[in-house]
Amino acid sequence: MNQSLLELRHLQTLTALVETGTLSRAATRLFLTQSAISHQIKQLETHYGVSLFERKSQPLRLSPAGQRLHTLAETVLKLVREAERDVARIAQGEAGQLRIAVECHTCFDWLMPAMDRFREHWPEIELDLVSGFQADPLALLLENRAELVIVSEPQPRPGLVFHPLFRFEIVGLVSRQHHLAPRPCLEPEDFAGETLISYPVPEDMLDIVRKVLKPVGLEPKRRTAELTVAILQLVASRRGIAALPQWSVQSYLERDYVLAKPIGAKGLWSELYAASTATMASSAYLLDFLDTVRGTSFRNLRGLLPLAGDAGAVGQVPDSRLRPT
Repeated sequence: MNQSLLELRHLQTLTALVETGTLSRAATRLFLTQSAISHQIKQLETHYGVSLFERKSQPLRLSPAGQRLHTLAETVLKLVREAERDVARIAQGEAGQLRIAVECHTCFDWLMPAMDRFREHWPEIELDLVSGFQADPLALLLENRAELVIVSEPQPRPGLVFHPLFRFEIVGLVSRQHHLAPRPCLEPEDFAGETLISYPVPEDMLDIVRKVLKPVGLEPKRRTAELTVAILQLVASRRGIAALPQWSVQSYLERDYVLAKPIGAKGLWSELYAASTATMASSAYLLDFLDTVRGTSFRNLRGLLPLAGDAGAVGQVPDSRLRPT
């Protein structure tokens, strides 16, 4: 056989295609064009004389040859990331802290697994959560009370950088016996006269209120509960309807506990970013934490979409180290 054509970029592309399931999502995640990704795959298929993916499969499915290269990709990329972390520790040292402020109740579904994995990578980094509601969470960064803040929208501020994490869908939740159960999707007017069951947070933190209901002048009654399971119990008991991230309720949907409906014909989508100071933005362990968040989230949660690299924020820099996972 001739000299191997394989490069790290090919292995990264294979991994992204498997984890996202489509060419367009993989392209967005890798900050490449779809044609560039297609060209890479075509190069490999021509070189080896085999197809790497089953044709006309949706989502994309690997052929036996593709599965073998994907196994190689998982092994090699893991070793590369470990080596880069070791080099970063030698260059920057292992000491440091990463205090994270989170306003989103459901964020813990993806944050805790990422924190567990990160501790394995950087055992000497002091990892902690900033507790309590913060009226201005971004101020924590400038006041040196946190190194990372999870937010739903970039809010440009001098000295801060916003790192894109992912997009996700918020679905409407109704009882299986609710009169809205037969509907293919929920429209704003369907919430009129209903009780909206949500977490105990201000209305301007609820996308369903801020993006869907308020623009058309609707203010439904609200009932709050601290826990996701409590919200779903109230929905199942026909005490009201809710709107939550699909990933946070997927296990209940699989058991037919409640029904999920898209909100509007195109669905209601939200985004998550991690904000840091410009000084911390180049920290090896912070960048590795962000990559760990993306990697564990795309592997473990359904329905996520990549975010483009430019968050449109002051001091935005691309997260290029140790990526993709």
